[in-house]
Amino acid sequence: MSAERRRATIYDVAQAAGVSKSLVSLVLRNSPSVSAPRRAAVLAAIAELDYRPSQAATALAGGTSQTVGVVIDDYTNLWFVQLLRGLQEGLASAGLRIAVSDRTLNAHIESDPLDGFLSTRVEALVLATEPTPAMRFPSHVPVIIAGNRASTVPGADVATGDDRLGARRAVEHLISLGHRNIGHIAGGGGSSHLRIMGYRDAIASAGLAEHLVALSELTTELSGYHCAMELLRRSPETTAILAGNDSMAMGALAAARENNLRVPEDLSLIGYDNSPLADTQLLRLTTVDSRNHALGLHVAQQVLSRLADPERASQVVTLEPALVERGTCAGARNA
Repeated sequence: MSAERRRATIYDVAQAAGVSKSLVSLVLRNSPSVSAPRRAAVLAAIAELDYRPSQAATALAGGTSQTVGVVIDDYTNLWFVQLLRGLQEGLASAGLRIAVSDRTLNAHIESDPLDGFLSTRVEALVLATEPTPAMRFPSHVPVIIAGNRASTVPGADVATGDDRLGARRAVEHLISLGHRNIGHIAGGGGSSHLRIMGYRDAIASAGLAEHLVALSELTTELSGYHCAMELLRRSPETTAILAGNDSMAMGALAAARENNLRVPEDLSLIGYDNSPLADTQLLRLTTVDSRNHALGLHVAQQVLSRLADPERASQVVTLEPALVERGTCAGARNA
């Protein structure tokens, strides 16, 4: 016999309480049809056996999981940290939990990245990734899109930041510091596209030349490094860089060091998202705050509103970003 205690089942609870499995299920669903003595007996057995009901089984039995499925596209992207925190806080008061899935991790075994969530009957779906043709969206499951995406889902609510405005303000800040050779390193997706547009808005308004490098769809530190290396090779006169996000800014820092450029004395650098990384004492990165915690709270409110009124018209919430000045920007070296 194993020294490890076997996990209690619903049948163990029923036997210990002297009731049927069906009655235990009724207690777990808080049914009013169970008498007080029997409810007390079942609850006592649950406590004694340290029984933990299967969420999947509960969903299948009662038709509800009290769970909101969140699909992301990269666990390493720090953009998700504050978003998920705000979402969790916003749903907690309603007794809802979140379950997170990276759509790329199980791509080799699932053609539809939503299958796992739909099989456990989630209350709603939050897409913090690009919708794809492989995704199927049942009409009875509310869908909320977090962040700007290149494609849409008919009838879905959207909560996002104004990425075009944020990028424009970042470049305008660099121009105000005397920079005239300002580069932008970018990835792919809806947010990246809008940030490129914001960069171009500010550059065109100031009558400056573009220095844009977007080598791949990725927005990782490594992609930031390769983009910045290419930018500095093409345009060695560059004195400032707007990175597609804070992770790419980290890569740009490495590229600056490899090119013997000091930040901010020789090269000013601005990230995007105001991730926890940006506020570390080592980095102190100037960045654009996309207000991801507040965005998560808005997504939660959209989930709750949609669950309360499934027939209401879809909503779009756009948050205004703000520049957070720290220690990676200075006046242009040739200004």
